[in-house]
Amino acid sequence: MDMIKAERCAEFVRTITDDFVPEIGIILGSGMGSIFNGADIKYTVDYADIPEFPKSTAEGHRGRFLFMEYEGKNIVVMQGRVHYYEGYSIQETVLPVCVMKLLGIETLMLTNAAGGISQNLDAGDIMIITDHISIFVPSPLTGKNDDRYGERFPDMSCVYNVYLTETLKNVFLKNNLPVKTGTYVQTSGPNYETPSEIRMLIALGCDAVGMSTVCEAMTAHYLGIKVCGISLITNKAAGLGNIPLSHSEVQKIADIISDKISVLIDSFIKTQTKKP
Repeated sequence: MDMIKAERCAEFVRTITDDFVPEIGIILGSGMGSIFNGADIKYTVDYADIPEFPKSTAEGHRGRFLFMEYEGKNIVVMQGRVHYYEGYSIQETVLPVCVMKLLGIETLMLTNAAGGISQNLDAGDIMIITDHISIFVPSPLTGKNDDRYGERFPDMSCVYNVYLTETLKNVFLKNNLPVKTGTYVQTSGPNYETPSEIRMLIALGCDAVGMSTVCEAMTAHYLGIKVCGISLITNKAAGLGNIPLSHSEVQKIADIISDKISVLIDSFIKTQTKKP
């Protein structure tokens, strides 16, 4: 990771956001970009305006930071992320997480659209991520380590904060949603997996598959940020359903379920204690 570059990016963002210090960061996945429409936005920063910062090119990812006070908390929302498959290095894909850390976040909520592998997951379900598999993409922690921010060999035994995960389970129950948990795996994309690859992932114990999130979670955990995550299951993975896989179908399902995600995020933020 290039924390020196992250410092320069964060310094630029502060010239726009002044003394606003976010406590919670949220990364919105495919089809979820409209969740905070209508919120009281204090500052908007387009990725394209930040020197040296990667730009979102994937359809459905707006590509900007939203800074707001929401339910009494200072929040920064990534309205769209950047992906490894867009041609960025794995370190560039996690630069936004590093910048949010430098801006002040202590908690990060990750969301994504994913293919369901587990028999217990159908299109329209929402899965709480309890663990992940990272071996199909490079580690974002490769390269010279900056000891100011984290250890050279960080422990990844518990990337997804237990307290936040239990909080999410309670939020689901409060909103009368079934609590479904599982292991998420990130592949490189942009192609979807073959049926044989999905059978391999089943053997490895994966419950959902996508093209993001794991690298961000690893980086946030390395930086000392508390992490939680949810996957919106938009389709059955290859070989498990009868519908051809397409990004337009992913966005369609995500749009339909976005109201449910919005309620969950709202309820989750309400559970977080504001710093004195």
